[in-house]
Amino acid sequence: MKHFKTPDLHAPRYRPQIVDIVNKDFFTAFKVKFPEYAHYSNKELKQKIQLINGEIWKTAINERDGIELPHGLGYLFIGTCPKKKGENTDYHVSGKYQKKVQHRNWESDDYIAKIFYTNYEQKYRFKFHELWGFKGVRQFKRAVSEHYPINWKRYQMIDNFQHISRLFRKQSYKLKKQADEQEMLKLYNEFAFD
Repeated sequence: MKHFKTPDLHAPRYRPQIVDIVNKDFFTAFKVKFPEYAHYSNKELKQKIQLINGEIWKTAINERDGIELPHGLGYLFIGTCPKKKGENTDYHVSGKYQKKVQHRNWESDDYIAKIFYTNYEQKYRFKFHELWGFKGVRQFKRAVSEHYPINWKRYQMIDNFQHISRLFRKQSYKLKKQADEQEMLKLYNEFAFD
C-alpha cells in the first residue's frame, strides 16, 4: 500500500467567485413579470424554488427513466456506469489510516452511479442548447450515493462510449413501436375474411 499524506485542512484555499442565478436581481425581475407573487419575500420564493427542485431530483432518483424537466429544458436521470480505469481514492479512510485506500464499490459489483443531463433529443430545441450544463446540488448527490448501493440494478446501464442521444432515440423508437402495435390490435378482427 502506498503512503498517504493527509492534506492540511487549515492551508490557504483558492475559492472561485460563484455567481448564483437566484439572486436579488432575479427576484426583482420575477416580481415585475409576475406581480401576483410580489407579496412573497425573497426568502419564501427561494424556499419554493428549492422545494420544487427537491421534488424533481427525488423523482429522478426513484424513477428508472429519470424525469423530463419542465418547459422542455431536457432530461435528468441516474445511470449505472463501469468505474473509471484510474484510481478512485477514498480520502476519508486514507487519512484515517495514513495509507492510500481505494473505493471498491462492493455493494454494486464495481459499478458507479452518474447523474446525466441531456437536452439533445428535444422536440423543440431552444437557442444555445449546447451551452447548457447541469451540476447537481450537494443534497442531490448525497441522496444518489445513499440510494444507489441499495437499488443499483434499477438504473439504466450506460457504456463508456455510448451517446445519450442514442439511448433516447432507441427508447422513443420502442414507444412508437408499442403504440403502433396497440393501434393494429384495435383494428384486428379475427372473423373478417376480406
